[in-house]
Amino acid sequence: MSSLFSFSARILPTLQTKFFQPYFSSLPISKNFISPPGKPSPMSKPAAGNRLFSIMSTAQPPNGLQGSRVKGAESFLRNVLASMEAVYLRRNPTAKSVLELVRSVHGDTICYDHIAFRTFGIDGHGIDSLASFFLDFGYTQKEELSFPAKKLKAFWFSPPSISNAAYDGDGVNGPLPRVFISQLLVDQMSKQTQDIIRKYTECSCNGNKHAALAGALGSLTWEKPLHSEFEQLARESEYAAWTLVNGYALNHVTISTHRLKSHLKDIKSLNQFIEENGYKLNSEGGVLKVSPDGLLLQSSTLADSISFEFSDGITASVPCSYIEFAERALLPQYKHLPETEVKEYHRRDGFEVGNADKIFESTSKQQQMSNA
Repeated sequence: MSSLFSFSARILPTLQTKFFQPYFSSLPISKNFISPPGKPSPMSKPAAGNRLFSIMSTAQPPNGLQGSRVKGAESFLRNVLASMEAVYLRRNPTAKSVLELVRSVHGDTICYDHIAFRTFGIDGHGIDSLASFFLDFGYTQKEELSFPAKKLKAFWFSPPSISNAAYDGDGVNGPLPRVFISQLLVDQMSKQTQDIIRKYTECSCNGNKHAALAGALGSLTWEKPLHSEFEQLARESEYAAWTLVNGYALNHVTISTHRLKSHLKDIKSLNQFIEENGYKLNSEGGVLKVSPDGLLLQSSTLADSISFEFSDGITASVPCSYIEFAERALLPQYKHLPETEVKEYHRRDGFEVGNADKIFESTSKQQQMSNA
């Protein structure tokens, strides 16, 4: 692992200056965040798709080397997530303030339910460009979600469970989050929109192979677009326009409300608390989005905006990211369990198309205007 960090130290500055295009020049590149060491966890049989951990478990190295490697790999994964989070918090003051506000209530510790990304589904720049990184570090691909009206699809990925017992900290130093990655179905868009997207994905060379690195650096893998091109995409798909100027940056992080210790663990109480402190919530379909089975409850703030300088010299406000809240209720067969015995796997897992479809609107102009 030391050779990996040595390689990173040599290559990152070169990639930043010669390959990746910083898209918000006011943002410094995030530093590495070293996670506190956790105790090695015993290896369990890896699920399909858990590439890195699967390789390690079959090798059976002697003298505890296997546990050391897994621990080192997880530390690197958390460093990457911390860098992504640092960029996200610098760009989005609402998210940073909300996290601090929730933590201030009885010194609460925050766990992330999931983190989310947006991509262009074209020529290898879609879901797979980011998924490969998480699969390599033990994540498992789960169900597909389809959003025909928005011309989107998504997959979610579950974290490796072997690690979470060793990390009981806050945020990225807590239990590893689920990952939700969506993509625009570019071939279903108008020719003009397709041409604009292809223009930038093609000029990124092999940037799609370094999507996770781009997210950690806070950089686009293509040149800054023209303002007129951003406007064209926004007229047809606000998702497309968002992705053009934000690239592989975190679209949102999600607080796991039921893991909070204070009264805010009830998502309705949290929503009220957030609004009473002056923050606006996404009201599409109602502030609280509830799955048909009543077991997944979600809400979100509206996205922050930031000043973006386009390649033609025009500076305009563009949407950035937001913060989400999710409460996962107990599955019916586990409702008899005492609260002290409840684990995350006793709760509703996965995602719901109806909820997610409305959460997507957190970056829309219509939501911004209706809540002005």
